[in-house]
Amino acid sequence: MFQYSLLSSAVDAFEPVAKWLTVCVLAGLIVLCTVVFFARRSAFPKCIKYVLVGLFLYLLALAIAFFALDIAKHYSDEYVEENWLDKQALVQYLLLPLIVLLSLTFLFVTAFLIVGKYKPSMKRLCAIIGGALVFASFAAVLVCLSVYYNEKIANDGYYNSDDATVKQLALYISAVLTIAAIIGLAFTDKGNLRFDSRALAYAGVCVSMSFALSYIKLWDMPNGGSVTLVSLLPLMLFSYAFGAKKGVFVGLTYGVLQAVQDPWLIHPAQFLLDYPVAFSAAGLAGLLRPVKRLEKLPQLSFALSAVLAGSLRFICHVLSGVFAFEAYAIGQNVWAYSLVYNAYVFIDVALVIIAGVFVLSSKSFVKTIAKAR
Repeated sequence: MFQYSLLSSAVDAFEPVAKWLTVCVLAGLIVLCTVVFFARRSAFPKCIKYVLVGLFLYLLALAIAFFALDIAKHYSDEYVEENWLDKQALVQYLLLPLIVLLSLTFLFVTAFLIVGKYKPSMKRLCAIIGGALVFASFAAVLVCLSVYYNEKIANDGYYNSDDATVKQLALYISAVLTIAAIIGLAFTDKGNLRFDSRALAYAGVCVSMSFALSYIKLWDMPNGGSVTLVSLLPLMLFSYAFGAKKGVFVGLTYGVLQAVQDPWLIHPAQFLLDYPVAFSAAGLAGLLRPVKRLEKLPQLSFALSAVLAGSLRFICHVLSGVFAFEAYAIGQNVWAYSLVYNAYVFIDVALVIIAGVFVLSSKSFVKTIAKAR
């Protein structure tokens, strides 16, 4: 218990320090870029390049530190005992399958980049083999979650009791319908789905930055979820630059990372709705960029797309709350509870829109992303 208390104290102490340090770093970089822009405009593009590289390295280090602390905390003996969890089952059915999935995804991306540079003729074969392995691993995660649900949740007396039940059929139908809606919207974007080396590199950078920023929480919700320091901005800007089709797949990867970060998973369909599907929806932030009437209004195009993406993410969380977490409503109307509780998503989206409009006010940035598609 002492070890867990010490670890919790370390995490609680590290979070505010990291948050304010990150705010100061961002403010300092903005001031630096502003000074360079007015004092020596010819050096501004190079300054932006170095600033972005430095920011990425800082956020990557921050993400690794937070991730290590999170894993140590959420899978410690004291934590699982305090939350009535089975550590062996948690590691066997949740942590290990998710880590394997992420590891295979990372290896696939790395292999694709290497093959693309040295053996371009083998790219297609690499994509087929790597994609098949990642898909099989993802399916295995869902199977493991099904086993975990049947062994630990189905008859637990909390999620399933006289007052509350996990509505499995409704969860599966909700997951299928939301997946169909997201894929359907993504394919209205006429951009291609093929990832080249450049798109994969930018995807890795944006996912890493979003993941790091997701730890800088402005506040936590009591039963999961949080408002963060524009954590979805890099992911949404990637979608805006490279298209909604690529954005959805990058969002899916980010969603799996979020599941490892906050491993409160009770059902495979709930996992889909709260993580891969919800954050795939965030990848639709580039959906309205090709609209001709909005070509000269990138800020408005991004804002409207972000609202659409955020609304779909909100719907995913609401459905999960209604059909999987009825027990948390404690006698209240479960629909009203879930709608009100998950409204924090729109605060998150509003912050992203403000930051995104500021970034897209830069003509040089808009010109740069115009070359991405």
